[in-house]
Amino acid sequence: MSASTLDRFLASELVHNYRRNLPAVIGSLIVLGFAFTVTFGPGLVAQDPYDIAQLELMDSFKPPAWLEGGDPAYWLGTDGQGRDVLASIVYGTRISLFIGLTAMLASCLLGTTLGIVAGFHGGWLDAVIMRIADIQLSFPSVLTALFLMSAFGTGIEKVLIALTSVGWVVYARTVRGSTLREKQREYIQAARVSGLPNWKIILRHILPNVLTPIIVVATIQVGTFVLIEASLSFLGVGVPITKPSLGLLIKNGFDVLFSGLWWISVFPGLVIMLLVFGINLLGDFLRDELNPRLK
Repeated sequence: MSASTLDRFLASELVHNYRRNLPAVIGSLIVLGFAFTVTFGPGLVAQDPYDIAQLELMDSFKPPAWLEGGDPAYWLGTDGQGRDVLASIVYGTRISLFIGLTAMLASCLLGTTLGIVAGFHGGWLDAVIMRIADIQLSFPSVLTALFLMSAFGTGIEKVLIALTSVGWVVYARTVRGSTLREKQREYIQAARVSGLPNWKIILRHILPNVLTPIIVVATIQVGTFVLIEASLSFLGVGVPITKPSLGLLIKNGFDVLFSGLWWISVFPGLVIMLLVFGINLLGDFLRDELNPRLK
């Protein structure tokens, strides 16, 4: 990005409104904090909670450091296997965010492609794609993902397939609507008359003009996928225990929650809540700013 382009961007209405929008700034700081955690966090914690050689059963079920019986070495306490809850959260957040971001990108690519194809070409192809989308929308996303995971089995790659299978629909419907509007405009008709191939019309003219709603949907969908993955892992059909996410950490703590060992599940739950809260704050700002109908 050149200096002049950067200057124009910093002087734009979007940046001006962002600076004046406290929730958006807070959401950005939360998201950046999690980005820093997943990038550098494993190097900042003393324990790899999934390296058996570093675990000590004598340290199991230690409460947080500020409670009676707590150990300063385990600020948020430990679980039944002597794993540091803080270190487990850092590693679990990496898995949850990786799944959320990867599934979002895969859903975006698949849904955007199908949405443009359906909207641009129309006809029977449009009818087939939209009827499949309508059928899928008649079932809750979590229920569909749960059914797929029950059929596929556990594993990160299978979670990604399940989330992509339920996530593409919103992109397809959104992009199809935008494509239907764009292809009626005069500059598209002029491009067709000039003999420009359809794939060039799509890449040069249609796709750039449907990116705005895609960005909004993608931002919010990351948080949605984190929650769905946490639900699947809590139910035991998500990620394997060798690569635990935040949802699996909550499940492990829930088994002993009523024994007074609340910290094992409460802290991962708070982290999920904070992560989704920050993403939604940022997504709401982008929705308000990038949707001309809300202006």
